[in-house]
Amino acid sequence: MANWSRALCAFILVCGVASNSWADDPVSSGTGFAVTADGWLMTNAHVVHGCERVEVKGKGVAADPRVDETNDLALIRIPSAESLTPIAFRKAPVRLGEDIVAIGYPLADILSDSVKITTGNVNALAGLRNDTRYIQISTPIQPGNSGGPVVDRDGLLLGITTATFSKKTADEIGITAQNINFAVRASVADLFMQSQSLTASSGQRAPDAQPMATADLSEKITPSVFQVLCYGKPEVQASAKVESAPASLPTPAHVSTELVNARGYDAIGFDYRMLKDVSYSECNATCADDGQCRAITYNTKHRACFLKNNVVALIRNSDAVAAYAPSMAAGVIVSDFTSYSGVDLPGGDYKRIRKSNYLECFTTCISENQCKAFSYIPKKSECWLKSSIGKPRAANGVELGLK
Repeated sequence: MANWSRALCAFILVCGVASNSWADDPVSSGTGFAVTADGWLMTNAHVVHGCERVEVKGKGVAADPRVDETNDLALIRIPSAESLTPIAFRKAPVRLGEDIVAIGYPLADILSDSVKITTGNVNALAGLRNDTRYIQISTPIQPGNSGGPVVDRDGLLLGITTATFSKKTADEIGITAQNINFAVRASVADLFMQSQSLTASSGQRAPDAQPMATADLSEKITPSVFQVLCYGKPEVQASAKVESAPASLPTPAHVSTELVNARGYDAIGFDYRMLKDVSYSECNATCADDGQCRAITYNTKHRACFLKNNVVALIRNSDAVAAYAPSMAAGVIVSDFTSYSGVDLPGGDYKRIRKSNYLECFTTCISENQCKAFSYIPKKSECWLKSSIGKPRAANGVELGLK
């Protein structure tokens, strides 16, 4: 996706008369929400872009901004005397048509300055040109909504409000597009947090749980959502008050084809080529130039690059850096497994799969509740599923996956 800071062409000017106290007025506002208990909030990159100071209303000045402009995400930290209640990221995939709720602070200078909620549905499982970093949503998006959470009926995070179909694009294609809005997937935000050494809480619906009513959902989620205020230079503040509008998506021709990076993960898929003694940038560039490459795993310890023609999941591996095509994001499982080479867990075996491969071993284990770990032996093409975890020991030629 093109640099989001260049896409902010949909700002709406509000209250153009300067105030006598203009030096203390924010130049724009958006929404953020708690992702950790110790003060970290997530918002959009364009909400904090160009700010001299960022303040979270009622919580004080934010510090230590972490920005991912490619995916229009940002993390900011607020001083918090008491623990925040983070919104849990949903483990289950997004479903087409499911009910959703968006929470934020739209048009706070025109309407009330309190938090507001809107309801809608997931309209599509991808954005422009099948960019699966995004979901398309029908919840109305107004200036000030930017950076707010989009949750399901259990209050679990599905995405972050980020963009609307630009009027410029609609004029260019000759179609009056109505209520076409987009949210960055929670899985993309989760990877961004991990790249910053932060851990998001996650959850899933209990088997006997019932979807929450909108009022109950509001009471549960709104304490975790905050208005984010951007303060600029005095000469900028004197001109107009602006609320941070959703970024206008550019025309489809500008959609990025860069790989989505995931440090500390191994991409699980079919390897078709290996490169030895190369850098990560060389590995990444080789995949980008290869028409069949959909993902890579780069081993930092051995400087080895594995090119893959598909990817189904990410598995934790401290010696690896994974990257995959944005078009594959919707189907990628960010798993709780950790990968180890040259390690085995004796005992606990309940199933052996002959003539197997690592991918089959992994997917079988992840689909069976009793499976706590697996050992894969490449030379024998053999997979052992384990229902209990013993004491690990060194074992050459064994690939261990541990939940």
